[in-house]
Amino acid sequence: MKAAIVNEFKQKLEVKEIPVPTLEYGEILVKIKACGVCHTDLHAAHGDWPVKPKLPLVPGHEGVGEVVKVAEGVTSIKIGDIVGIPWLYSACGECEYCLTGRETLCHDQLNAGYSVDGGYAEYCKAPANYVVKVPSGVDLAEISPIFCAGVTTYKALKVSEAKPGDWVAIYGIGGLGHVALQYAKAMGFNVIAVDIQDDKLDLASELGADLTINGLKCDPIQEIKDKVGGVQSAISVAVTKKAFEQAYGSVKRGGTLVVVGLPNDELPIPIFDTVLNGVSVKGSIVGTRKDLQEAVQFAAEGKVKTNISTEPLDNINEVFERMEKGQINGRVVLTLE
Repeated sequence: MKAAIVNEFKQKLEVKEIPVPTLEYGEILVKIKACGVCHTDLHAAHGDWPVKPKLPLVPGHEGVGEVVKVAEGVTSIKIGDIVGIPWLYSACGECEYCLTGRETLCHDQLNAGYSVDGGYAEYCKAPANYVVKVPSGVDLAEISPIFCAGVTTYKALKVSEAKPGDWVAIYGIGGLGHVALQYAKAMGFNVIAVDIQDDKLDLASELGADLTINGLKCDPIQEIKDKVGGVQSAISVAVTKKAFEQAYGSVKRGGTLVVVGLPNDELPIPIFDTVLNGVSVKGSIVGTRKDLQEAVQFAAEGKVKTNISTEPLDNINEVFERMEKGQINGRVVLTLE
């Protein structure tokens, strides 16, 4: 099968033929139709984070396709089902986190396209218990980013504890942020979109943002305080330290900063202001299988629609170059048909 391979960090991916994965007990084989390109894939290819991915590696954790083979022990999935393989490839199922609905915190989890091979390939195997079915009639290229960008931002909004009618700020209107904005609107929030590129803010307006702010043209913190008195929650999906600092500063007393993006930097939290203002700072990492089912249902009902462009697998290195330069408006999805 054809696959895109990371052989060495910070080197171009090699698109070549490799063997089709062989199944073990409880696994399924998925013929990948589409796989979204996430910024995490670029971090994986560069080895940016303290926990390094395996090498060689097939990236991709937004792979969607048709089940073509099932192994012994599979009861919930059948051949012909359409499923997605998310970041949470598997977890132990027995630790305190798994048993209390917090499986994304499991110490023994495996992650698609990072610790195991993912969806930048014609075929990908996965544990049947950790894939999520895709409703019929859904465009697979459009739904694929929901398996990371969608569920990640949906979960972040859930843990923010904002209520319908509250003001929420989304910092970074890219692959995650443009989806976060739509979930926020669907959940009844008033939404402020903050970015430094006008084309992304134009997209935010089209998607229903109540207010847009270009962080290069004004101070977002002051603008938000002047317009709405601060937000109940700020969701930072950008990958710059400045964006996180601005997101923190825009939260009103008693509000919450939810940290999602992963820049290679520290986030200085002013202790005095945090205590005095009763501000909460939360980290949010993707979502559970239940979160993902809910996120997919929003999209299947047309309440959330990803802004995508498609590219063949062979173009992955060019896609990464565009991503590094901030030239992607929405999400690029690799097609494998």
